[in-house]
Amino acid sequence: MDIEHVQVAVIGGGQSGLAAARAAREAGLTPVVLEASARAAGSWPSYYDSLTLFSPARFSALPGLPFGGDGDRHPHRDEVVDYLTRYAADLDADIRTGVRVEAVEAAADGFVLRTADGSRLAAAGLVTATGSFGNPLIPALPGRATFPGTVLHAAAYRGPAAWAGLRIVVVGGGNSAVQIAHELGRVARVTVASRAPLAFLPQRRNGRDLHHWLTATGFDALPPAWLARVVPGTLVLDDGRHRRALDRGIFDRRPMFTALDGEGVVWSDGTRERVDAVLLATGYRPALNYLAGTGALDAEGSPLHVGGLSLAHPGLVHLGLEFQRSFASNTLRGVAVDAAHVMTALAAHVRGAAAAAGL
Repeated sequence: MDIEHVQVAVIGGGQSGLAAARAAREAGLTPVVLEASARAAGSWPSYYDSLTLFSPARFSALPGLPFGGDGDRHPHRDEVVDYLTRYAADLDADIRTGVRVEAVEAAADGFVLRTADGSRLAAAGLVTATGSFGNPLIPALPGRATFPGTVLHAAAYRGPAAWAGLRIVVVGGGNSAVQIAHELGRVARVTVASRAPLAFLPQRRNGRDLHHWLTATGFDALPPAWLARVVPGTLVLDDGRHRRALDRGIFDRRPMFTALDGEGVVWSDGTRERVDAVLLATGYRPALNYLAGTGALDAEGSPLHVGGLSLAHPGLVHLGLEFQRSFASNTLRGVAVDAAHVMTALAAHVRGAAAAAGL
């Protein structure tokens, strides 16, 4: 089968891939974006029904296209899907949907990508922008094999209707865990089980949204290690609703249980309690299986990189990794800054390689 040659291949057409495509064009490169799903909106269509952005609209737009409307609102999942679809349509880039990359091989002059339909593309530069939603982190739970109830990752959660009347333990303590626990607490009896206490960070200070202060103070540009120093515990952005729900008993929080045992959990104090379901809001790992065998990943499947620049291949860059360069790296409001950073390096590499080859 013939092989197609492209300058830069971007794997993934969600927020990171679209930010990469725009940054590539601004750097004078010609990107081809390969998106596995039927639309360029990344994982957003698959998130739970009630999800809203944790940052206001005015801080959440990608370069070149504002959300519009009230800048202080927090856009809903479906609004983000529509926004990304419009953004993709406005980009001057070759975006191909329904194209799943299954494997990548490193070559002397770049990379060769193989897609699910057997097609092959050769690229001088490669951007991974597939995020992590496709690779949910499922922790080992002692005794799980004996537990007859439901164990489900938040990636598969859609809404509370099917959970009404149940006794539920939500494992995890971040934004999604608390938002889901609050929602479920209206129809079920819910406990958040986390290894660290919940650290509620007020959404507004002195009349301004937190994201104004993160931007104005330069906190967003600080290395991620700063976060652990200033926010002990598990960070939860909150406008007050979730803390009030916790205080009112709509859901409660306990230290992480030690095991599943028969029909219930064994809490850290040794008590046993029957539960119907365990919902894992335990995060995700980078979905980069297609890089297996390239030497670009560590033993756990995470990329070997500094700030998104691969330590294994100079023509390989990554986008959308949690805490890639800052607190905001894998968010709508932060990914474009990282995209500009990695694309500057990638453009220099691609041009240098072309010059060396006499092209």
